Amino acid sequence: MKNNIHTPFWLIIMLFLSISLGVYGQIMPGVYTDTVETNGVKKVHQVKIFNDYFVYNEYEITPATFIKTLGGFVDYEMTGSEKQILLRLEFNSDYNKDAQTQLSIPYTIDGKNLKLYWTENLTLKPTANSNQELDGAWLFATRGPDNGQERRGESNTRKTLKLLTNGTFQWIAYDTQSFRFSGTGGGTYGAKDGIYTEQIEFFSKDDTRVGATLNFNYNLKDDDWHHTGNNSKGEPMYEIWGKRR
Repeated sequence: MKNNIHTPFWLIIMLFLSISLGVYGQIMPGVYTDTVETNGVKKVHQVKIFNDYFVYNEYEITPATFIKTLGGFVDYEMTGSEKQILLRLEFNSDYNKDAQTQLSIPYTIDGKNLKLYWTENLTLKPTANSNQELDGAWLFATRGPDNGQERRGESNTRKTLKLLTNGTFQWIAYDTQSFRFSGTGGGTYGAKDGIYTEQIEFFSKDDTRVGATLNFNYNLKDDDWHHTGNNSKGEPMYEIWGKRR
């Protein structure tokens, strides 16, 4: 008996749709922003896409006011003619209000712009690409120096994530089991010749810190980032961050 070498037509269509969604449905990695002004108050909506990770931030400027952040692992789905961002959240600063651990957000891609149809319709424009030595996702491991002490790894539900991409930085402290959110801060950064600099644009714990510039020293050892200097309170610090895989 001969094998049937003809592929069913319906299977060809399904394969085409899945490949099309994989190629055209995914959002290009980067940082996207939309600034909306209402009654003289400017609100920034920011989306960061890094590998399979998605972060959304919302904050006001003049006066500086933190509003919310959420983030987690991203996937994409085509529902009828509508594209959906599917989020399995790791953190949600509004968890105590909405108890959300998963989100589905309709979106389209208009040229290079990302359009989200969510709590409000947003048109987020990509920022200029920028690559630096410290770009990546980092998890806090331990206080330095490294004397072989126990490290807080991926398996620990208590995490502090630091995401550096396209000239922006953000740290987020949270617990993936209890969904407790402990704080976040972010803005722009630069890293060159062992000097790491942060310019704070939002800070959930203290809006008055917005506008501050912090300078640190950094040293990369294998997959570790040794981060030294003074923290936002002016106190000496030595932190070791491990590259998240």
